[in-house]
Amino acid sequence: MGDYSVAVASGGLERHLEQHRRELNGYCYRMLGSPFEAEDAVQETMLRAWRGLDRFEGRSALRSWLYRIATNVCMDMLGSRARRARPMDLGPAQAPDAAHLHTLPETTWIEPIPDAMVASESDPAEVAMAHETIRLAFVAALQHLPPRQRAVLILCEVLRWKAAEVAELLEMSVAAVNSALQRARATLEASGLDSSQGDAAPALQPSDRELLARYVTAFEQYDIEALTAVIREDATQSMPPYDLWLRGRADIFAWWYGPGIGCRGSRMLPAPNANGTVAFGQYKPSDSGSGHDPWALQVLEVEGGQLVELTFFLSTDRLFPLFGLPPRLGSEP
Repeated sequence: MGDYSVAVASGGLERHLEQHRRELNGYCYRMLGSPFEAEDAVQETMLRAWRGLDRFEGRSALRSWLYRIATNVCMDMLGSRARRARPMDLGPAQAPDAAHLHTLPETTWIEPIPDAMVASESDPAEVAMAHETIRLAFVAALQHLPPRQRAVLILCEVLRWKAAEVAELLEMSVAAVNSALQRARATLEASGLDSSQGDAAPALQPSDRELLARYVTAFEQYDIEALTAVIREDATQSMPPYDLWLRGRADIFAWWYGPGIGCRGSRMLPAPNANGTVAFGQYKPSDSGSGHDPWALQVLEVEGGQLVELTFFLSTDRLFPLFGLPPRLGSEP
């Protein structure tokens, strides 16, 4: 039994494994597109690590060993289902008509993840990298890649592993890794995304935070003039698990003041940041006439001083507990 096995025997393995949980969450989320599946994958990774301890040699290789296990777990999970997507990946924008609403299963959709699940706020460099590489558009684009190409691109472009390290982890040749990386880059570029998304995303400026405060007030008041000032003319809105998505401020407002009029009088609570951007819990006036019931986790993208993308995730029974949001709001102001 080597030095590391002695450390393990004295209770050190759990602590060493837990040091890698957050980064493994981020890796598995990018692979799978769901925070819940990512948590399951990481938990399975930890269990397999415990069970396979007798096949592990040397603490210096622990991180690589865990990534190898996590990759195999994700591959197993991806082999049994279709890729996750966003509504705009499945078809063109539709008119703001309730007849165009179709509910698809939860497993269809990319789901949001709290930033804190993938990056420690105490490491600014880690936070900046993580924020850019968990953006909803980037994670959705990753799902277009075959699982092995997906793993190669995440390991090389996001986590900055060397091709030789990735080749050893995936049991491929270096030439095969470089070829898979080239094909993966081409696929992402065809989606209009830069594959090297690890550069720091610009932090929200005070003006952006002021914009978001104005949006929250305008949304709660359903003030169309104020909303017009903060939402860009070509903005998009989607509402998973519905496949309908809208393009353009005019259609968004036609929805809000038409089929979506039940959102008038909503209250908004700040939520932990999601997918490298800001999020709010939306509570709609209760049909009971008292208080507000959960309706959506709004994940908002800001660009050039306006909101450019609004994603309303309606699976509040799953997402509000994940983001630490209360199950409903009382009738107090």
